[in-house]
Parts: sequence; structure tokens; C-alpha cells
Amino acid sequence: MSHYIPGLVVRTAGVPAAVEELRLPEVGPGQVRVRVRAAGVCHSDLSMINGTLRPPHPLVLGHEAAGEVVEVGEHVTRAAVGDHVVLNWQPPCRSCWFCEHGQPWLCATSSGVAALENGMTLDGAPVHVCLGLGAFAEQVVAPENAVIGVPKELDFELAALLGCSVLTGSGAVRNTARVQPGESVLVIGLGGVGLSVVAAARAAGAGQVIAVDVTEAKKGLAEAAGATDFVVSSDALSKDVRVRTEGRGADHAIECVGRPSTIRAAWRATRRGGQVTVVGMGAADDMVQLGALDIFSSARTLRASVYGQADPDVEVPALARDVLDGKLSLDHLITDRITLADVPAAFDRMARGEGARSVVRL
Repeated sequence: MSHYIPGLVVRTAGVPAAVEELRLPEVGPGQVRVRVRAAGVCHSDLSMINGTLRPPHPLVLGHEAAGEVVEVGEHVTRAAVGDHVVLNWQPPCRSCWFCEHGQPWLCATSSGVAALENGMTLDGAPVHVCLGLGAFAEQVVAPENAVIGVPKELDFELAALLGCSVLTGSGAVRNTARVQPGESVLVIGLGGVGLSVVAAARAAGAGQVIAVDVTEAKKGLAEAAGATDFVVSSDALSKDVRVRTEGRGADHAIECVGRPSTIRAAWRATRRGGQVTVVGMGAADDMVQLGALDIFSSARTLRASVYGQADPDVEVPALARDVLDGKLSLDHLITDRITLADVPAAFDRMARGEGARSVVRL
């Protein structure tokens, strides 16, 4: 039986998203139906409509979410009706070369999938779902490896954040940069991911966490996440960071914006021999220029962190337990609680650099 549910749909590029009634497919073998209870508004969703990415349309937005399993298909073994789950927008296949060599975040099956066809609009047009999920909807139908069980006592709003921003930010610190106690960390860009980086860096024992954003309004959020210093971004950022790090520059710079200018700024503000980790996702035609002599003489390392270089099946339950045990606080990340119809306004706030995470409650 088909299910009719409301979802936030972008009909064509450049046209504002709107709530529409959708027809979801039946649950097939190896699939589950999840009643979405909370979904975070992530910058990757904005990238789907501002030209950074070019997905097919019509498109149901949303990928950072949590909910309750309401139906399972044949042969499903990892989920049961009633389970509370976090949705995984890049589920590893466990059989490709990358998965078998310990890099499930680079899974050849799921990596690079901007959208998949899954369902129809009421006028009969096939609809695509963002990053294989389309979580700005009352329900989603997804493969069972795209759901990760979490304790029922974990609030759905907090659970949703684990599926993208928190896992990405904490993984960038722990798995990619591997920040050590006493080191200094520069964080550029203080959205949900950037603030998660700040919190994870402090939890890792960083001696200094220098948070950077374009507006002074983010200072309170940065301090709540654990930043020791806050700097408003400017052309003098490298100098400002060196003043705070005995003239050397930061041991680590973690860039959470995805623009050539901020990647270069992270590079310049890092000490010789330091590490630059790029978390932000930029456009394909955004070129980053670095001098060949600078690359040689600075001896810095430049790396990307895809999905926090994490195995979500392992790390999401661990993060959930840390939240419940009081070791990880996420309350400061949620700055707005909204409905599906409010998501376009949340995108506008995000584009202006306001707030941290807006969470849709369904």
C-alpha cells in the first residue's frame, strides 16, 4: 500500500522549496519505513539549492534526522518496529574495496550520491530524495543499513544531530586531525559542524580552541561549545592567531566552510609542520591556490575529512551513550525549533551566518 505524506520539495533549480503531498513506495525486501520525528537543517541541504551541488529534481530535501521504525520488509535483521534510529545518509555497503580496507566513509556504493529516485509527487512525477533519504518528510523508506539504533531515552532532536553535524565534527577532530592534549586548534566556520568541532577539540584536551566566524553574534555559541578564544574573521586572521599561539600559528586548523578563501586562511594560520583539515564542502569549480614553495617550506599537511572519517555504525551509538552519560552536551547546537514550512526561512538564516542548527520537529 502506498503512503501519502507531506514533504519539503524543490521542483526545479532556483525555485523555492515548498511543502507538498508525496506518495512513498511500499517497503521492499531489506528496507524499512521510518517515521521521522526530528530533522536538522544542514548546510549540505542548502548546497542542494544554491548551486553548489546540482541534484536531479523534483527533490525532497533533508538528510540529518532521527525517528521511529514503523515497518520493516522481508529479510531485515538490524531493525524492528518500534526501534528508535538515526538515519545514515552514507551507509557503507561493507563489500567494496574501501569498506573492506577500513574506510567505510569512502564507500564506493554510497559516496557521491546526491539524490536517489524514491517515490512520486501527486501529479505522477518521480521524486528524488536528498542523499538517499529525503528526511524533510513525515516518513522515509530506506535500506536497513541506513538506520542506526539508539537508546529510546535519547531525545529525537539530539539524536538527529548525531547523524551528520556531530559525527562529522567530532570525527574530524578524533579521526582525521587526531588532536592531542595541549595542542591548539583553530576552527573556521561556526555552524552546527563547526561548533561540534569546537566541542570535540575541548573534549580531546586541546589547550586552545580558537573559534572564527564572520559575525560577533557567534561568540556566545562558541564559548558555550568550549572555545577559549573567539575571533571575527578578517584579512588579519593569520596575525591574530599567531598572537594567540606564541607567534607560531595553530597546531591544527579545521575549516568548516568549504570556500577557497577560508581554506587559504586556515593554511596561513597554521604553524609550520601543522595540519589543515577541510570539512566544508565547496563547489567543483572553486579552485584553491597555494604556492609550490610555500607547500614545501611550510611542511604543513592538508587533508579532507569526509563524514568525520567515521564508521557510523560504531560511532553513532557511542556518541549517543556519551550524550546520555553527560559526557557530551548538544543543547547549545539547537538555536531554532521549526516546522517543515519554516525550513526556507532557516536556509536564509543559515546563508546569513545566523544561529547554529535549526531542527524540524515532525
